[in-house]
Amino acid sequence: MEKVIWTKKDLLGIEYLSREEIELILYTAQSFKEVTTRQIKKVPALRGKTVVNLFYEPSTRTRISFELAAKRLSADVINVAIEASSVRKGETLIDTGRNIEALNIDIIVVRHNCSGAPNILSRSVAASVVNAGDGWHEHPTQALLDVFTLKSKLGHIDGLKVSIIGDIAHSRVARSNIWALGKLGAAVTVCAPKMLIPEGIEKIGAKVTNDLDEALEGADAINVLRMQFERDSVVAFPSKLEYFKQYGITRDRLEKCKKNIVVMHPGPINRGIEMSSEVADGQNSVILEQVTNGIAVRMAVLYLVSHAKKRREQEKV
Repeated sequence: MEKVIWTKKDLLGIEYLSREEIELILYTAQSFKEVTTRQIKKVPALRGKTVVNLFYEPSTRTRISFELAAKRLSADVINVAIEASSVRKGETLIDTGRNIEALNIDIIVVRHNCSGAPNILSRSVAASVVNAGDGWHEHPTQALLDVFTLKSKLGHIDGLKVSIIGDIAHSRVARSNIWALGKLGAAVTVCAPKMLIPEGIEKIGAKVTNDLDEALEGADAINVLRMQFERDSVVAFPSKLEYFKQYGITRDRLEKCKKNIVVMHPGPINRGIEMSSEVADGQNSVILEQVTNGIAVRMAVLYLVSHAKKRREQEKV
């Protein structure tokens, strides 16, 4: 690939990245994926660095993936349990970040329920900030591992037709995927009931339909989103069973699609609501591959932001 140098201190969202920067992350992730196949799954790329996982929301895949990514780069890792931290005493995000930084840490990986929280934090600390999901805004590393998986499976992104199906309104994953896929040359369709399609989503590059058959027709891949009942998605549809009947991905529906259609899901899956178990565990599914690829992608992100920060510090000397 053409020589591109990563210059950003932080990774805050796909919206702020160029196509070349996205491709650099994917290229770097490919080299790190080989590390995960070794008997000793470690490289010294971030030896001496400290990464803090600051998660204000529950997480399994993302937090563990970031922890593994940092450890495989030989960084020290600290996981902050918000429920047992000074946040419970009223400490602000900025004060928490500044106090963590005072302990000489290098990277803060933050997940927050408020959109824009990582951006605010990044302006308040010199440490690198990586967005692990903020409100309904973005989830950049999820989108990066999605496109990495898709490219690994189909060989390219440019020219693909990808449909994102489900709770678009409450999904930070949908927004990041639309940005990433669009910048890499894919045609994106979003499909959901009208009440789960946010106003203006087509302005960032997505075709909108409420018809599942239309979304599936000709699609090379589908990314099925979780119904976020904790964010009041349940009130947007009469019942979970009714949603599954109209928008759930079943084997019968899949048989009408392209034979090699790729089925994705960011997890956790609500089986029998977003898709059947036959589909989730079927031969078209790459859901577990997404989880595995998340480690290499997050290794790439941590490596790139750390070395960009080091490069800037050297330039100041």
